[in-house]
Amino acid sequence: MSETSMDEIRKSLKKELDKSRYEHTMGVMYTAAALAMAHGADQKKAMLAGLLHDCAKCIPNEEKMELCKKYHIELTQAEIDNPALIHAKLGAFLARKKYHVTDEEVLHAILVHTTGEPGMNLLDKIIYIADYIEPGRDKAKNLPVVRPLCFRDLDAALLKILSDTLDYLKSTGKEIDPLTEQTCQYYKAKAEEK
Repeated sequence: MSETSMDEIRKSLKKELDKSRYEHTMGVMYTAAALAMAHGADQKKAMLAGLLHDCAKCIPNEEKMELCKKYHIELTQAEIDNPALIHAKLGAFLARKKYHVTDEEVLHAILVHTTGEPGMNLLDKIIYIADYIEPGRDKAKNLPVVRPLCFRDLDAALLKILSDTLDYLKSTGKEIDPLTEQTCQYYKAKAEEK
């Protein structure tokens, strides 16, 4: 079966996501396109990954767990303890199964958009960052610093976002996925090598 068109996906998501999540999704899609233009990445892939990054977000947590079990999607202990993280893995699965996305780079960007991972490729970084900086986001303390930085240096922006995210999670006592800590350490070491 062929890949579902962007327009069909948009229409489907408008029905499935709540209003604020849909607006966030559109913001991520357009921000990802702008970052792709700035850094020489494929705009179509960036827009598709941005559009689908949260396609599983509005599924209730219990249902997310059931779907992962049904489709043999392996979960980490951190994901079991914090089901909100599951939407990335389940989203990548649904992008393939429901929306017929076959591009592995797009699927991988959806997969890692929440926790990140060491050694992310250009599209992975773009989606991770676009999710954090899209115009509807206004809570993160260093957005005025990160937004212009990401158009100059993706790795520096990524490290700032990861550090700020970990600081926030630690200060609130929220669950931290070990992969996010590993990703932050990876990009910290990379920055020190420069």
